[in-house]
Amino acid sequence: MKSEAKARPAPRSRGRRLGAFVFLSPGLTYLVVLLLAPLALVLSYTVFQRGRFGGVVYEFTTENFTRLIDPLYLGVVGNSLKIAGLTTLIALLIGYPTAYVIAQLPPKWKTIALVAIVLPFWTNFIIRVYAWIMLLSGPGLVNSGLKALGLGPYELLYNQGAIVTGLLYSYLPLMVLPLYSAIERLDPQLREASANLGASGFTTFRKVTLPLTVPGVLTGCLFVFVPSFGNFVIPEILGGNKSIMVGNLIRDQFLKARDWPFGSTLALALIAVLIVLLIAQAWAARRA
Repeated sequence: MKSEAKARPAPRSRGRRLGAFVFLSPGLTYLVVLLLAPLALVLSYTVFQRGRFGGVVYEFTTENFTRLIDPLYLGVVGNSLKIAGLTTLIALLIGYPTAYVIAQLPPKWKTIALVAIVLPFWTNFIIRVYAWIMLLSGPGLVNSGLKALGLGPYELLYNQGAIVTGLLYSYLPLMVLPLYSAIERLDPQLREASANLGASGFTTFRKVTLPLTVPGVLTGCLFVFVPSFGNFVIPEILGGNKSIMVGNLIRDQFLKARDWPFGSTLALALIAVLIVLLIAQAWAARRA
């Protein structure tokens, strides 16, 4: 009898579990309906064939996976890696000094600077991207300024430079905020101790500040690289048809080619790449 009583959960414990389930159920429902179920559907489509007029024919095939190594699609992936990597590098070069300066400001100005960083997010994403067309077009503001200096006009729109500019503008705050958080958490006494030991400002930054903020650097790079790699709106609007990225390729497979199985395979490959990046970032952050 005693062993049976021990095996049964206490009424209070059951009540806690029931309460936890009730509070977690909205979030769990959201995850299942909007994440796990679509992901399972995408995963299942990868092993079926394309219908003659679109859709899915439920006959098993591995052709979708062999098409992934086609040089045409590998070229698109390489182009996406180049653009996303360049955007991330420039965002880091701009974001780190920006976050460092903000962290040194008085509290009042620090708040104002942080609000200014996130202020672009208060405007619709599409509107912000279209605004760059007016800035970079032939008679736009940038070319007008260059012509006033006797330097223009230049072809600034519908090329990879325009795509990088749009991605950088859209995702730079995602680099600055993690870096600011990492720098803000640094113990000031560490830098003071380094200075008291005779280290110059640059040596203190190189041997104290930068190594201790590596987790913030990795997080910021991941936050910028991931949305840049899969973005298809900015390449479509600012790049025209001259530069195709992975996001555009996946969209075209679903909406234009109506090849849902191969589009699902591309989406699955993109998800796999992003999971690998997340694991690598977590591993590197633990070792930093």
